[in-house]
Amino acid sequence: MNDSFYPAYKAGELDPHARQFITAIAAADLPALAKLTPQLARERNIVKPFSSKPLSVGSIHEIHIDGPFGEIPLRIYTPSGEGPFPALIYLHGGGWVVGELDDYDGVCSVLCHNSDHVVVSVGYQLSPEARFPIALEEGYAVLEWLVDQAETINSSSEHIAVGGDSAGATMATVITMMAREREGPSVNFQLLICPATNLSDTTTLSYKQFGFGLWVPEELMQWYTSHYLENPEEVTNPYVSPLLADDLSDLPPAFIVIAEFDILRDEGEAYGKRLQEAGVSVGMKIYPGQIHDFVIFGKVMPKAEEALADCCRALKDVGGKLGK
Repeated sequence: MNDSFYPAYKAGELDPHARQFITAIAAADLPALAKLTPQLARERNIVKPFSSKPLSVGSIHEIHIDGPFGEIPLRIYTPSGEGPFPALIYLHGGGWVVGELDDYDGVCSVLCHNSDHVVVSVGYQLSPEARFPIALEEGYAVLEWLVDQAETINSSSEHIAVGGDSAGATMATVITMMAREREGPSVNFQLLICPATNLSDTTTLSYKQFGFGLWVPEELMQWYTSHYLENPEEVTNPYVSPLLADDLSDLPPAFIVIAEFDILRDEGEAYGKRLQEAGVSVGMKIYPGQIHDFVIFGKVMPKAEEALADCCRALKDVGGKLGK
């Protein structure tokens, strides 16, 4: 890698902490994830060492619930205090192929501590062992379980948000669509951190600007997609690419985190605008100089703290007006 990686352009420059992070990864000479098997990619996942430092919460406990494809592990973060608290179902990123509950202890504890939400982190099954739509159906099953069992975790069935980062953000917004179309549980808010909203389009400007190099290049997006989908034609299914949905009305308010130097930037912005056009209240904030999913790398990305603080404020403001 050299200084021409993610070059400065008229609109801005790469954050120096992001450059340092990517430079360190390059110096480690790690194989590109897209060259590995899913199992090796999971073993070499770098999220946990760089994730946000966990904050103290009232309690953390793990349970397993019955799902449509077997048991679903949940890690539940409960704030200090009496409650009942509003709840956030959190779906982690990793392109549907990598990621585990341990990687997100920092992020989930920060969201719990600073937003006073019970955070339910979902250990959904990964692809290619469990391809689309298995993870989605498991996420939806957690929503149904939470509505039924909210009191058992000191939460409220009337105040439920869904959220996640990257692929998890995609799943979160799709789950709100599923709830609407199935006349299922009511979701009050959606928190979308660097979502992938159109896996069928690799021609956006952000793909052209950032679809190379080490950090979530186009090659890796194609690798994720090939493992996630059994049939390539599913890429245009709105439950895979929610930007392609015909109708985005009657969905809950949203806050969308957009990273400027992200291959998914343009589709994230486009999704936010489509939600707004459909009458959904949307807060959308672009973080200058940041790379994809910077929010989860709090130990090395100082702007992650700011973004998580914004997310927590947005969770407290169910109107989702932050960033407008």
